[in-house]
Amino acid sequence: MKIAVVTDSTANITPEEATKNNIKVVPIPFSVDGQNFREGVDISTTDFYTKLKNASSFPSTSQPSIGQMMELYQQLAADGYDAAISIFLTGSISGFMNNVARIAEEMADQIKIIPFDCHITSEPMHFIVLEAAKLVQEHEDPDEVTAKLRRLSDTVGDVFVVDDLQNLVRGGRLSNASAFVGSILKIKPLLSFDNPNHSIEAFEKVRSMKKAKLRCEQIFAERTANLDYPVRGMVIHANDEEAGQKWRDKLQADYPDVDFSLGYFGPVIGTHLGQSALALAWLQDTDKKPL
Repeated sequence: MKIAVVTDSTANITPEEATKNNIKVVPIPFSVDGQNFREGVDISTTDFYTKLKNASSFPSTSQPSIGQMMELYQQLAADGYDAAISIFLTGSISGFMNNVARIAEEMADQIKIIPFDCHITSEPMHFIVLEAAKLVQEHEDPDEVTAKLRRLSDTVGDVFVVDDLQNLVRGGRLSNASAFVGSILKIKPLLSFDNPNHSIEAFEKVRSMKKAKLRCEQIFAERTANLDYPVRGMVIHANDEEAGQKWRDKLQADYPDVDFSLGYFGPVIGTHLGQSALALAWLQDTDKKPL
């Protein structure tokens, strides 16, 4: 069976990774001050954050059109693919996954489309997509691939801090906003997808960015202390590479047996998190212990 791996631009798959691993990347559209862009195609991440800083209105994100997605899957079918494992940003913050599920039903006689919600986005999703490509290259059955991806997805942990909650609140992406909005200007809230609904929830209030990062480190230590598998760590930044690099280096020194990478929030996720957000995430290191 010939299987394709499809993802979206929020996974930050580089062109080199896409080519090497035969991954199809769908750009997510967004708008800033009436200008339309496709993530990873029409504007660099740096230029986006410059526009975000100077924007006169709140940017918006949207979804690739159903027609565009159907054309992609039709082309895959024409290229001889029998199935397409489709890993997109979590359904808790976008309706994209639901649209793909509907397309899968409509196109069932042409190609088997397998929507896979990894309940996360950005760098953890990046590694899940790469793992999917590796499993496909090992000639796994699509059901076996998705079963292993679910096990990997279940190992994801994350905690992040935003400099300002306004973007999340205005974009409607913070599920428990009412508990935190009253003190937006006074705190650095800790947030996570790691909850039963896999939605962005603020769960703790911290008084400074320094204390917030220390608390993130404590949570990482607590949640990884007794695992029966090794983890890889990720520091993710929103247009603050220097802060992200310093934090990554500190964590690498504190945990020499864990491989920490540095990633970034692109325009689509950055729209909702805002400038200077930082995240610490982790998942099973499948290079050290395969699924």
